[in-house]
Order: sequence, then C-alpha cells, then structure tokens
Amino acid sequence: MAQPIRVAGADPGSSSLDVVILEDGAVGEQCRFSPQQLQEDASLPVRWLSERGPFHLIAGPSGYGLPLISVADCTERDFALMTLVRPDERGPEDARRQGVLGFSSLLRALCASTLPIVFLPGVIHLPTVPVHRKINRIDLGTADKLCVAALALAQRPRKLGLDLSAYHGCVIELGSAFTACLVLSGGQIVDGLGGTNGPPGWRSGGAWDGELAYLFSPLQKRDLFAGGVASVPDEVVGRHMFRESLVKAIAGLQAVTKFEEIVLSGRLLESEPELTEQVAMDLSLLGRVIVLESLPNAWVKHAAQGAAILADGLAGGKYAPVVEQLALKTASGTVLDWLHHARRVQI
Repeated sequence: MAQPIRVAGADPGSSSLDVVILEDGAVGEQCRFSPQQLQEDASLPVRWLSERGPFHLIAGPSGYGLPLISVADCTERDFALMTLVRPDERGPEDARRQGVLGFSSLLRALCASTLPIVFLPGVIHLPTVPVHRKINRIDLGTADKLCVAALALAQRPRKLGLDLSAYHGCVIELGSAFTACLVLSGGQIVDGLGGTNGPPGWRSGGAWDGELAYLFSPLQKRDLFAGGVASVPDEVVGRHMFRESLVKAIAGLQAVTKFEEIVLSGRLLESEPELTEQVAMDLSLLGRVIVLESLPNAWVKHAAQGAAILADGLAGGKYAPVVEQLALKTASGTVLDWLHHARRVQI
C-alpha cells in the first residue's frame, strides 16, 4: 500500500503562527502559537513539527516570498529577501522586534532544522502577473496571501461546478494588520494589492503617501504596521475610510480585469463582524460576495490551510492541479527585480 502523503503548512500572521497537517489531503493535527510563546522560544514550531514527522514537504512561513527554495538551499540573501529588514535595523535584538512575531527568529529556527521545508513565492514572483504590474512594486501580495488564494481556488470552482481555468474572482484578506486583494482570472493570479501597496488595514495605513514617508523618514519596519483603522481617534471616520478605500481598490482592479465573485477572508471576519458585514454590503455592488470556507475540520487561519494545500500539491497529492494552475513551479526572480529608481536598494 502506498504511503500517505503527509504535509504541513504554516502562516506567520500578525496575531499568531498557525500550523496544520494534511494527510492525503485530509486535515490532521493543528496548532496555534501565540506571540508570547514565540518570543520566549522561536523553536517551538520546529519541535512541534519534528515530533509529528516524517513529512513529504512543509510549506514554511515565507514572508515576501522566494521561488520555491528549499530550506537546505536557503542563503543569507534569500533570508534577507524574505524579511526585507534594512542592514541598519538588523541584529539579535532588532530581529525579534521587526516584522511579524519576531519573524526573523522564527526563520532562523526553521533554517537550522532538518525538516523538509520549502519557501513559497509571493505574487510578484508569478509568471502569470504581467510585467508592467510589477514595475516599482514589491508587495503585490506576500506568500501567505497567495496561500489564501490557493485555498479559494481549491474550493470555489468545485462549489460552482467549474474547471479551475474557468474561475474568475478577487480574494480579499482582511487581516489583523494588513489588507490584501488578489485577482484571479482563468484560475490564475494576474494582479494584486498587498499590505503597504493597497487599501488601509486594521493596523496598517496601507499604501503610503510619498510625501508622508519623506516627512517620517527615516522609516523603521514597525512604521509599516501603524496608521490603520485602529489608530484613527474617531471610530466612525476610521471605519468609513476603511470601507471606502476597499471599494475604490476593488473597483479599480475590476476595471482592468473582470471578475464575478469577491471572496472575503481574514481575522477581521471574527474580530470585527459588524464592520465586515458592512464591507460585504459595500462590495455587493461589484459582484457576488462570499466568505471563504475552511477545509473540513480545519480551524486554523486560511493562509495556513492554503500553505498546506500547496505543500500537498507540490508533493504530488490531490491538490497538484491547484499548484499547476497557479504556475508555482515556474515562479522566479526576487521581489527587487522590478525596481527602477536612481537609488539602489541594499539587501
């Protein structure tokens, strides 16, 4: 009898690190690590996974993304490209403060392990996104947002009775910090607006006004996690900003690429149900709005589920068609390849 395909996927969100195991595509054990747990011991996820091995593949937390690079082949530059922390902010103490849940420390622990981890691409690495949409952009959707889109692609066409190549939709992740919007046309990701390149989030201010960035400079990584809805003193005004900005973003994406369905995901669906109901009503003028379902028996975040789906597909499991449709195996380059500016970026 053939050995079952066992994989795992992880999502390093702003409020927790979630991990889920799939065995022949079915949900197995799941775990959520709190920020406090990871700050005290970044190696906890490594031990949790090691105790439950062996695995054919693990889709690790990949930050801004790498084009399917295994942990064994990950270089210091690859590490820097996933975290995007400037040299002047790096260091043992800074690494714990920058980004999401001490992301640098978590990556170090994973890279030091012998687990079969692969780092996933971000949207900008995909060949399905036209080059002109990548110019002077980094965040068209980080690797975890791509995972949410993978979960949607694994479920929505089947629900609608469609082939993967017949699906057209926009997946919106309303995270506890950032908002991201990914457009699928013909079942492939063709456009996207990531956290600091898109509409405001709950904690993040979204796309930056260049003049504001200039006045605030020198910016620090933590500045990217500020200025969102939660920072506006007048709650009514902050929520109005959030709702209107999201409608503008989706309407703009739809003006370029037609889609019939808008899929909502993210922690705000749980933490701010009244706001997300209003968002759904706003967006219903642009298309059919649905809430993304979890895999059967899964309770971890959608991005972790999507990461496990991609790991399963890459390992030749039941979700291989999803990996094929998303063109993951032909992802290439770095997040810095499309920058055209007189100043050079040092990574």
